[in-house]
Amino acid sequence: MAELIFWFIAAFTIISAAFVVLNNQLIYSAVALLFTLFGVAGLYVFLWADFIAGVQLLVYIGGILVLIIFGIMLTNRISSVRLSQTNVQQGVGGAVAIWLFILISMVVSKTPWNQMDTIEPASTVGDIGTLLLTKYLLPFEAISLLLLGALIGAAVLSREEN
Repeated sequence: MAELIFWFIAAFTIISAAFVVLNNQLIYSAVALLFTLFGVAGLYVFLWADFIAGVQLLVYIGGILVLIIFGIMLTNRISSVRLSQTNVQQGVGGAVAIWLFILISMVVSKTPWNQMDTIEPASTVGDIGTLLLTKYLLPFEAISLLLLGALIGAAVLSREEN
């Protein structure tokens, strides 16, 4: 059952990522990016990287994707709701992607993989949280102030001139 769920999440992530790249509507691409990032977080869960999955949900989906959607909605002076872009080199990009897929598939199929019995790893979230709030508190707070300054600067720059 776990393998079936893994393949479903992997296929879901790949299909939504293709929709991000191939769609001409920017807002639809951003929504498809939401599903792609959810799929990546699901794959992190299968890799026993629970902290990285949580950061994926909080930072990329909760922060960056919302900023991308707000950026699309606020920075474009549009009279209609339909916002689109053109993919000029879609054929070249598709050919390069297929070539890379074939190359990576050949490497994966010819590599002798070391198979070991897996043991469930211990959770790392508690240890990382303890380190962030004790030993690395000053750099953590400095980065939060830097991000706050960037957010205030973006808000000031996006305001209309009177």
